[in-house]
Amino acid sequence: MLSERMADQAEGLRRLLERASTRVVTVAGARSGLGMTSVVVNMAAALANSGRSVLVLDEHLSPANVANSLALKPRYDLLNAVRGDKSLRDVVLCPMQGVHVLPATRAMQALPKLTGMEREQLLECLAEASRGREVVLVDASTDEGRFVSASLAPDQPLLLVTDATAAAITESYALIKRITLQEGRRRFEIVVNRVRDAAAAKTVFDNVAQVARRHLSVRVEYLGYIPVDEKLKRATQLRRSVVEAFPQAPSSRAFAELGHNLILLPAADDDEAAGLPHVIQRLMQQTYSSNMAHAI
Repeated sequence: MLSERMADQAEGLRRLLERASTRVVTVAGARSGLGMTSVVVNMAAALANSGRSVLVLDEHLSPANVANSLALKPRYDLLNAVRGDKSLRDVVLCPMQGVHVLPATRAMQALPKLTGMEREQLLECLAEASRGREVVLVDASTDEGRFVSASLAPDQPLLLVTDATAAAITESYALIKRITLQEGRRRFEIVVNRVRDAAAAKTVFDNVAQVARRHLSVRVEYLGYIPVDEKLKRATQLRRSVVEAFPQAPSSRAFAELGHNLILLPAADDDEAAGLPHVIQRLMQQTYSSNMAHAI
């Protein structure tokens, strides 16, 4: 009965949204400290600078989340809107033109405990927040080694951020293996952070991709790299995107190229599988299956 209700809710969300090709992209990493939030913040700015409308789902409660990275001080979050305490307008933040940030961690974590009415409200809030957005970037947090976000749906892009350290390379392969086995994903995009040049980035990518392709038979694609750049470090200290603060910096150009490559990624084969509705439907199904498994 519950699964039928969730299916009805997902179908209702499809009707709420136009059939727009909103691209939902999860940005993740094997562990904290690899620069995932920096990639989200600056890629959002680069996409907005190119005329794209971007929504960022901020899943982190830590001080290093998107909101704090941009000197935002959210008083409310998505869970407040879901429970009717505040309107979505009170919750969504706008740090720069073309970019909106939706603090979403508490709502995602509370999903197993939401009532049916609250689930419907969650879907409606996400439908409203994503309406008209060309790209949704998810700064994904993890919960006991599993991603909270449902954006690991295999037909949506997953950007794994790594760097040139041996530990990060090893951990990135381990993460690819875990996601492949647990989620059934067969495709990954790699972004190499904090390297000196394109050649060094390609070496890092090859080390990860060759092992993954050989042992897991997955598709691993190189999306780009972010160079070591003092201007990026300075922009981070200023709590601004480097694209805004230093538009001619090497890292700004790298983020612009990264955003361009992201837009060129193949869309989902099925139009109905594209966009936030499919992602949230998968999240609800996974939550229901997990609850049933624990109940047995």
